[in-house]
Amino acid sequence: MEWLDEYEKLVIRMNTPRVVIDNAVCPTATLVQVDSARKTGVLLEAVQVLADLDLSINKAYISSDGRWFMDVFHVTDRLGCKLTDDSVITYIEQSLGTWNGPARPAALDGLMALELTGADRTGLISEVFAVLADMDCSVVEARAWTHRGRLGCLVFLRDEEADTERMARIEARLGHLLRGDSTSAGGGAVAAVPAAAVAHAERRLHQLMSADRDQEERAAASPTPAVSVQSWAERGYSVVTVQCHDRPKLLFDVVCTLTDMDYVVFHGTIDTTGDQAHQEFYIRHADGSPISSEAERHRVSQCLQDAIERRSLEVAKPIRPKFPTPRCNLLIALEDDANVFDLVFQGVRLELCTPDRPALLSDVTRTFRENGLLVAQAEVSTKGDMASNVFYVTDAAGHAVEQSAIDAVRQRVGMDCLVAKEEHRPQLYQKAGPRDGVDGNGGGGIGLFYLGNFVKRNLVSLGLIKSCS
Repeated sequence: MEWLDEYEKLVIRMNTPRVVIDNAVCPTATLVQVDSARKTGVLLEAVQVLADLDLSINKAYISSDGRWFMDVFHVTDRLGCKLTDDSVITYIEQSLGTWNGPARPAALDGLMALELTGADRTGLISEVFAVLADMDCSVVEARAWTHRGRLGCLVFLRDEEADTERMARIEARLGHLLRGDSTSAGGGAVAAVPAAAVAHAERRLHQLMSADRDQEERAAASPTPAVSVQSWAERGYSVVTVQCHDRPKLLFDVVCTLTDMDYVVFHGTIDTTGDQAHQEFYIRHADGSPISSEAERHRVSQCLQDAIERRSLEVAKPIRPKFPTPRCNLLIALEDDANVFDLVFQGVRLELCTPDRPALLSDVTRTFRENGLLVAQAEVSTKGDMASNVFYVTDAAGHAVEQSAIDAVRQRVGMDCLVAKEEHRPQLYQKAGPRDGVDGNGGGGIGLFYLGNFVKRNLVSLGLIKSCS
């Protein structure tokens, strides 16, 4: 019937997200606005699309009233410029303008995924890739994080003979490797799953390391990002405030963690000033209730701190720059009475781009180990016949790497294909002054949130988009 067809079209228009990308309103960033009916996970989907494109979210305003959802993101590329590539803009519009969410990479279809967790030790990542090379496994993509003495790794294999018996042998060898000394605490675990079961690699890494309880190894005096969880009982919200050094994918890591903990973000503001990020979220459980106990507030705070730290390059102590090698710099906020301090930590980002071949990862990571380099993080991918890999390395003690070690590795691997690149992000090494309204009883010393200003600020931000200050 014709009237039924028109009704169906109306329902589709009402429920299809509306995406507007505007380069004219703000002089310093591209605005990405997403309006849609509210559904579970819609905020994470939007942030994931932007994070996967390696875009920086400098400001954001999140509002979800009733059954409607509205986000405004101020984004730039890694160089701090507006988005001008039509293919990137079209991808954002197509990915966010459907209910299907971000598309999975077609290159991962039909592959097997290995999920590994265990106690980290010097050279472990190299040993993992050596085992895979010895068993004639072709690595298409991989992600590896180390955090507080634990390793989380996700490896996608191209293996036409990935039958049950063969995968069992691979799991057995890797399991033995991860367990190492049977007296080591925590042991290790390996699981083989179809790649289709892994919706998003980095989200899965967060889940694996959280389940591996990497947060339990926290030392009492270890530096942590400042996270506060407080209650707004009058409106039935719990208010989560995060203040730390800004870095790529910070918002994704926070929203991913809240979503996987079964919380819903109803309102939020994200602001970046220089190299400092301030994020504020008004959340409830999926059933509509706020956080109700001090134990739960502590758990949320700890899980968010760990999620922020996992992607950050950890070292044992602050190191002053000694060499002109490009560095990736990490600032971690420390709370001391009513003051917040920034300490500079350093590691080196090495980018490898070379024709892919069997045992490439095994050879490269073995070269790192032989020259005293520790791989703290790794991002491995292949595009056609080319391998494009990123390694974040320190020395074996977690300190800054000597220039001579970098030169030796580049000589072995290839000066043209292995380069050290600095992060294209502002680095401001200064101590912040005392903050007003610091709460010494909970929340890591962050200034109290201003409830009266939140609604006003959010409405101004959403209604008067031309304000980019």
